[in-house]
Amino acid sequence: MTLVVIKPYSSEWPAYFSILQNELIDVFAPISIKVKHIGSTAVPGLSAKPVIDIVLGAASLAEIETKSKLLNKLGYEYVSKYEKDIPERRYFVKSSANSLRVHLHAVVLNSKLWQQHISFRDALRDDSNLCTQNQTLKLRLAAEFINNKSAYSSTKAPFIEAALASISECHVGF
Repeated sequence: MTLVVIKPYSSEWPAYFSILQNELIDVFAPISIKVKHIGSTAVPGLSAKPVIDIVLGAASLAEIETKSKLLNKLGYEYVSKYEKDIPERRYFVKSSANSLRVHLHAVVLNSKLWQQHISFRDALRDDSNLCTQNQTLKLRLAAEFINNKSAYSSTKAPFIEAALASISECHVGF
């Protein structure tokens, strides 16, 4: 069993993402992709689980699937069990020797899922109040659900959904 552990922000996180980003761009060449750092480790100053979340956008899921074997050679394990819940995503996990896990969310570029990931990250970066609320919630839930990652994630989901709804309301009429 893995515990839910929240760590203080580390400058190691964006540095590690940069290495992973270059690695992914090389794997997908010559296919045009975008690779962005998302999740709490992408927000300066925010405490987080030591997991580098990455969203990779390509023109289609088929393009992503053509690179599954190469991703596997780099240590990315495809996790199919979540595909029934989120069929528009291909999800990979990479365990790392330096204790940082990587969650790769491969989606169609500029899809709703792509935009949600980027919008939530940007909202946390731009709104210190939202960032503080998020951190307070995560710390409380990590203490409450230290032995239950699933409950931790599902209990913080309404906060994320509310933030995304608020972001959508702000963009109405543009």
